[in-house]
Amino acid sequence: MEEFIDAVLKGDVRAAARLMREIDDQTPLARETVRALFRHTGNAHVVGITGAPGTGKSTLVDRLITVFREKGMTVGVLAVDPTSPATGGAILGDRIRMQRHATDPGVFIRSLASRGHVGGLSRSIYDMVSVLDAMGKAIILVETVGVGQDAVEIADLADTHILVVVPGTADGIQALKAGILESAVICVVNKADLEGADRTAADINALLAMRTGPQKGWQPPVLKTQATKNTGVPALAEAIFQHANYLKRQGKENARSKRLRASFFNALQQMLLEEAVERLNREKKLESLLAALEKRRIDPFSAAQEAAATLLAVKKGES
Repeated sequence: MEEFIDAVLKGDVRAAARLMREIDDQTPLARETVRALFRHTGNAHVVGITGAPGTGKSTLVDRLITVFREKGMTVGVLAVDPTSPATGGAILGDRIRMQRHATDPGVFIRSLASRGHVGGLSRSIYDMVSVLDAMGKAIILVETVGVGQDAVEIADLADTHILVVVPGTADGIQALKAGILESAVICVVNKADLEGADRTAADINALLAMRTGPQKGWQPPVLKTQATKNTGVPALAEAIFQHANYLKRQGKENARSKRLRASFFNALQQMLLEEAVERLNREKKLESLLAALEKRRIDPFSAAQEAAATLLAVKKGES
């Protein structure tokens, strides 16, 4: 395993790709390797890019990669795609759009399946960010699957959270008030050549002026871009750098601590669920509860209560 870890730390693409496969499959090798890599993390700046489907997030990421590479920065990209109903894998639309960077040794791009995970992310995302961080990537771009405006998990993962909208979408700018707008530190109106772009930007600015921002002393800029023409993308990259400098002045450890806490609770939730399913199966309780649910003899909440009571009783008996 030591050679495997050394290869990842040296930026070996094949080793990193293999490790990410292991992480997605949640193998013992993955867990042990991620544990060993943890002390080598904490240096990358993580940028989360989210928004509804069709806003042009993938094209924006593609253009940002170019800007960062022109500045000599190494880049890692995690593009969360919808899960294929046939195979359970990712539908690799995002990676296809970024294909021109595939041969650049300074860029690592991976698409991963959401596998039903809510919040626009993947269950393995925190560990994969750690792998890219340990590889030495200066910037890690995380593009979420197209999500609704209430999906804010990306704000716990990213140092800089960017919300992308387009003019004239059915989302409605008003719907952003109580949702994902509350956590964004940069807002982008993409496809700014469409009618209504100026009005959309003005509406977002008005909403931002009324909110209590997540970070005191930082006023989220509202930028207009045309990603397909690379218009406004350098300004967006500059805003990312400005926010990174802001975090350094404020003590970036605060943002990192938020990600570490989220990673901890994500891992804890997965482990507790695995343990719960194993125990319920051992007590021959899981199948009976699921059968009762299917026959409408019990509702999901009551079933969960009964399962919890069984687990607590088992735990008490063991102790």
